[in-house]
Amino acid sequence: MLACNNGGKAGWLARLNLEFERRATATILARRSHLGPLRVQKPLYPEGAEVCHTLLLHPPAGIAGGDELEITATVADGAHALLTTPGAGKWYRSAGAWASQRLDFAVGTGAVLEWLPQETIVFDGALANMQTRVALAEQAGFIGWEVLCLGRRASGESLASGALRLSTRIERAGRPIWLERGMLEGGSTLLQSPAGLAGYSVSATLLATGEGLDPALLAACRQQLPAEAGARHGLTLLPDMLVARYLGHSSEAARAWMTALWLLLRPAMTGRAATVPRIWNT
Repeated sequence: MLACNNGGKAGWLARLNLEFERRATATILARRSHLGPLRVQKPLYPEGAEVCHTLLLHPPAGIAGGDELEITATVADGAHALLTTPGAGKWYRSAGAWASQRLDFAVGTGAVLEWLPQETIVFDGALANMQTRVALAEQAGFIGWEVLCLGRRASGESLASGALRLSTRIERAGRPIWLERGMLEGGSTLLQSPAGLAGYSVSATLLATGEGLDPALLAACRQQLPAEAGARHGLTLLPDMLVARYLGHSSEAARAWMTALWLLLRPAMTGRAATVPRIWNT
């Protein structure tokens, strides 16, 4: 076990660095390196050589107190990479140490990065710090989502204790175009407040930035309705950013709704029809 120091508590220290490049008409995973329990399977090309699909693997299957994960991905000019995960991520109850995950993405001119992980389950009592930074060139595209499940509702568990820190920063040519920070504390009134999560256990966000975002695309996305009765959803088109939000109790319904949005956004932004990763169906 590789130990890290987090408040005196030992945990996994894991780092993964990926570099994608365009060679002729193909995107290749040109370089990869790792430390600790983070891996990728071989590059996959279900939609041809132009787009490289990559599965991120975390063999311990969950993140415990004291763990530190860092994932860096660089997509060079003209390349197109899609990153996903083979299953749900899990943040376990902590005895007192915080766990952290840092995502650091860089996308070059004319390049596209899609960050489409499966859902993240935050167990009651977890202490989770999630940070995401995306640095985009002037003409680069990014589509990313996060589906958070607060507690294991099927087991009767809610987020009654613990805490979740969230930080997302997206920059284009060094200028911030999206800054968001949040803190969810287990058992807090914010979880029940209409100004917060309104009692829902699943919260999901999709962010898209790049070419092709316009009012007509927003209108088409607004025609996609969630399958979950009683769920709340909304879409907003900002300068250089489309934002979609979901509140409900079903992670499957949340991901299905965001997938429906992605099926519209991807071809409008890249000129390429969306191909659903096969791992999502297993």
